[in-house]
Amino acid sequence: MRSRSRDGGAARFLGRGEKGSVTAEFAIALPAVMLVLVACLGGISVAGQQLRVQDAATAAARAAGRGDGVAVAGHLAPGASISQWIQGDLTCATVTTSATLGPASIPLAASSCALGGGK
Repeated sequence: MRSRSRDGGAARFLGRGEKGSVTAEFAIALPAVMLVLVACLGGISVAGQQLRVQDAATAAARAAGRGDGVAVAGHLAPGASISQWIQGDLTCATVTTSATLGPASIPLAASSCALGGGK
């Protein structure tokens, strides 16, 4: 009959001084994994804000091309600054704002043009 050790045979694979090393490695790796996860989620958040800024620029250019105001962009990107200009037959708009990611502030900007005069 075989005798079993109390640790389930782990002593065969790990030396006596290595017990608990997996726990220590996990304790060291967990903060790094969490930091990467937070950075990824922050990047996704900034990308979503950039899409809202682009949508606001597109809506502002279309509204300005129809002769309406560019205030519609203020609803899509609150707190953003909006500038518009005319370039030939095109009416263009630029929306700029900044996204905060922890202590950093990341500038976001988008431009779009639409055919002017409601054509």
